[in-house]
Amino acid sequence: MTLDVPEPDARADRTSELTVLQANTADVDGGAERVMLDLHHEYLARGVDSWIAVGDVKSPDPKTLRVDNRAARSAWTRTLSATSGEDRRKATVRRAGPLTVARLVISDPARYRRILSGLEDYDFPASRSLRELPPRAPDVLHLHNLHGYYFDLRTLPALTQAVPAVLTLHDAWLLTGHCAHPFECPRWRSGCGGCPDLSMYVPIRRDASAHNWRDKRDILSRSRLCLVTPSRWLMGMVREAGLAHDHPTRVIPNGVDVSVFRPGSARDARASLGLPADRQILLVVANALLSNPFKDAKTLAAALRTVARTTQRPPLVLLVGADAELHVDGVETIAVPFVEDAARMALHYRAADVYMHAARAENLPLTVLEAMACGAPVVASDVGGISEAVVDGVTGMLVPCRDSDALASAVTALLDDVDRRAAFGMAAAQRVLEHFTLEQQADAYLALYAELRGMWAGGV
Repeated sequence: MTLDVPEPDARADRTSELTVLQANTADVDGGAERVMLDLHHEYLARGVDSWIAVGDVKSPDPKTLRVDNRAARSAWTRTLSATSGEDRRKATVRRAGPLTVARLVISDPARYRRILSGLEDYDFPASRSLRELPPRAPDVLHLHNLHGYYFDLRTLPALTQAVPAVLTLHDAWLLTGHCAHPFECPRWRSGCGGCPDLSMYVPIRRDASAHNWRDKRDILSRSRLCLVTPSRWLMGMVREAGLAHDHPTRVIPNGVDVSVFRPGSARDARASLGLPADRQILLVVANALLSNPFKDAKTLAAALRTVARTTQRPPLVLLVGADAELHVDGVETIAVPFVEDAARMALHYRAADVYMHAARAENLPLTVLEAMACGAPVVASDVGGISEAVVDGVTGMLVPCRDSDALASAVTALLDDVDRRAAFGMAAAQRVLEHFTLEQQADAYLALYAELRGMWAGGV
């Protein structure tokens, strides 16, 4: 069953009486965390009693609550796991030595027998008390990523029977036997098994992918929730998996705050950031670019080498995250530390002549939308939901995945044509205003919450 997306200006009534609890892996990290946090701030601005619950708290927001699984474990387990150096992100024990593995197994035998047999780790006991974390019980539970070593998926049926629930899929993990994106692997359609890459995030120790796939199907079949995806592409996967038969669904695109991410003077932005006014600047924004298998640093680097080698212009400037350490001959790389302030991030987009986004798998990335909103022409891989934002030849350029020559050719063409860059940038900013604002996104979610509460009250 598919619910119609409301018009962008549709507002949910009585938001001041609404308590919403969103849950995610962390509060500050990648795109999924940004989506949740932006919605949280927008809800608060509208008078919603908004809370977020996460496994990894990184900000001092008083309305951010920790899903404290460590405190929920037994004293025996806490003591032995601490001496083994276990943390939330190392629970798969894939790289642990024999002594560490032995200590972990002794600390929680049932849990680590599951992990060592290749089953996904669901042993996070604080999940059961998720609804009890805010001072007032939530009227709506909005779940985001459920992977990331903080949430027990087995608690989903009970949680969603107790309160109207929305689950936003930011990747394909719920559709597979363990990986967040299957790439070209078709096994997720028929039950997984014979997994070609056990190390792909979320990694597993042995190939129990078929068992994991069946577990997720069973858990979802007993859960009462609305499935949301930011892209039509990912919703297509949800339907292929057969999940749309049992749950209402909706596509609600990600949105950006256009009061912050908006076009402006490139010269002023460069002056504010201390960047050269007379050089052409490329911008790349990606979380853990070099280690993230869903990004494509190899193709990006090859394309940059080609651009630098085949042009006569002064050396290009590349702005890239400080964690990437991407160095290319003929390109001056400026490492940009993590930017949490949105207004300062917007300056980087405005300063860029071209925003580059090479990826092997994507949903509907916020960075692409932010670049477009700031009037930066985008050159991106034509994967996932990117084409739902970037209109090829109108707001930017799309190139085949993993094709460094095509990526280099598109970037070079834009660097050589200032008028085309300006036209793309204007069209991109207008497209975001029409389809991808945070206001529109919040409107759609609040209308969905109201609809689900009405269905719930009516016993549907």
